[in-house]
Amino acid sequence: MKHQRGMTFISMMILIVLGVSITLLGVKLAPSYIEFFSVKKVMSAMANDPAFPTMSPQEVRNSFDRRATIDYIDSVNGKDLDLSKENGQNVASIEYSKRIPLVLNISACLEFEASTSK
Repeated sequence: MKHQRGMTFISMMILIVLGVSITLLGVKLAPSYIEFFSVKKVMSAMANDPAFPTMSPQEVRNSFDRRATIDYIDSVNGKDLDLSKENGQNVASIEYSKRIPLVLNISACLEFEASTSK
């Protein structure tokens, strides 16, 4: 008698459930990472602005808010920036976390940080 080769129905269902779960996880988490990359882009653009080193704290926050509006950043705003001076130059940094509900009472907590220092 020949032996059958291949997967059983149960193992195929397990693989399908696993694949769907990973895909749904990616779909739920991807927007947060895309927004974080936009925040990093805004921080980099601010650091490359020739006027940035001499801006007042309010001007830095306003600059961030204007750029964040253009890039559709909703999680953070200029008030969330931590401003400091290094070697007489402005340095802006931001740290935030985002909680994303996945299934029932299971959530993913993502922590992000970006800075204008190089």
